[in-house]
Amino acid sequence: MKFVKMHGLGNDFVIVDSSRERLPPDPAELARRVCHRHFGIGADGLVLVAPGGADVWHMRIFNPDGSEAEMCGNALRCVARYLFEKKLVAGPRMTVATPAGEMRPEVHLEDGRVSGVRVDMGTPRLERADIPMLGPPGLVIEEPLAVNGRMWRVTAVSMGNPHCVIFLAPGEDVTLEEVGPALEHHPAFPRRTNVEFVRVLAPDRLEVRVWERGAGPTLACGTGACAALVAAALTGRSGRRAVVHLPGGDLLVEWGPNGHVYMTGPAEFVFEGTYLGPY
Repeated sequence: MKFVKMHGLGNDFVIVDSSRERLPPDPAELARRVCHRHFGIGADGLVLVAPGGADVWHMRIFNPDGSEAEMCGNALRCVARYLFEKKLVAGPRMTVATPAGEMRPEVHLEDGRVSGVRVDMGTPRLERADIPMLGPPGLVIEEPLAVNGRMWRVTAVSMGNPHCVIFLAPGEDVTLEEVGPALEHHPAFPRRTNVEFVRVLAPDRLEVRVWERGAGPTLACGTGACAALVAAALTGRSGRRAVVHLPGGDLLVEWGPNGHVYMTGPAEFVFEGTYLGPY
């Protein structure tokens, strides 16, 4: 199986053109094997791409635990650059269909070289049932949620996948490996959730640490950065445009007047290879 290894701010992926490669019938098991850091290639996700006709490409992403994610912003930027550099699309603008809907990334060029990718992530979904999160109808903004003997204030946002955003006070810290999985698997979230712990450094600067559903702590999360900006704006902590600092680097996130969220950041090739199995 031929593959390309890419990353967006250290959030790394194995990308496979499933229209050209013969894959085993169970992509979940393939993801578990391929993403393993010691016995596989090592990645935060396995990404399968395939042409869908009418200049649309399809993207599916599987987490290291085998679960399928609806969307992934960093993977989407990587896929956009992959399709552009491999000349599989006509130009820098393209449409990529995901389980969360069609996304429209645009590759940015400087002196003929790719400098980054901007993605129209669509409109955030804020109604509780759309996250999804159990409870009465309405928005979930700084709602108390008991986890590990502590009451946390959570704001829920869906960017096509569920996010639980928590704002930290100055000087406050958390043990990500303890609180992250407890929130991910909290019964309030029937499809589990991604978790973002956010420090507001300024109205236009956020610092975010992420516990990704099905992957654990990662160096970056594109949809998580978008969810953090939306939650910060909803709670009056920031404006609608901010640089989001993640352990792997920075993303620019904008919540436009049209209601769409735009994310801009890098996508880098690491290497190409052939995976020999086991399958």
